[in-house]
Amino acid sequence: MSMDLHPLIDQLAHNLNAVWQEYLTLSPYQMPEDLGYIEGKLEGERLTIENQCYQAPQFRKLHLELAKVGANLDILHCVMYPRDNYPLPIFGADLVGGRGQISAAIVDLSPTLPLDERFVAELEALKQKRESFSQPRDLPQWGNIFSPYCLFVRPQGEAEEALFLELATAYARLNCQISQQFLKDGIHETSDVAAILARQQNYCSQQQQNDKTRRILEKAFGNAWAERYMNTVLFDVV
Repeated sequence: MSMDLHPLIDQLAHNLNAVWQEYLTLSPYQMPEDLGYIEGKLEGERLTIENQCYQAPQFRKLHLELAKVGANLDILHCVMYPRDNYPLPIFGADLVGGRGQISAAIVDLSPTLPLDERFVAELEALKQKRESFSQPRDLPQWGNIFSPYCLFVRPQGEAEEALFLELATAYARLNCQISQQFLKDGIHETSDVAAILARQQNYCSQQQQNDKTRRILEKAFGNAWAERYMNTVLFDVV
């Protein structure tokens, strides 16, 4: 993508695309034509949003959003929604940066069903690295959608930024690798479709309580547009 974004955001976007291309059979995800690339104004600053959306046999939607407001705010938002017959977690990652500093970095594999033992083993192995950050951040009140392996930090310096990049990429790769194993082994005729759908709906409902995202969109484009974008692009449930 062409925006001049914080290097960590650029690098994570590149890594996520590379992981998807390596492990998944991608096809386009149809989203409203007017919401792929968006320009607007926010308090006199130019606001640009670019969206990439794909689907795969195991994932109903792979969404990567990059946004920039003037020279002071860079954003990455990514969600991998599994199909409702796959017992996979929801990969989610967000980066928020401004004035050359990443103020918030979060990544998780939010369970739709109890995490498969293969996820748990790999995520436990990363525990020491997750605890290496000097400025952990508290999850929001609606953060009950996240797993015990959620990483939410304010990375300090290039070393911590590189470590977050490593861990976020590892989470995405793990989700893709195990989804491939499920696909190969035929583990996708789960009887828990209703439970998986309910957890996805709760995930989307809780994420929509992020007032900061909504306020930015409402200021730039109006309430009705923001509501449509939140419900059709960011946090939709089919």
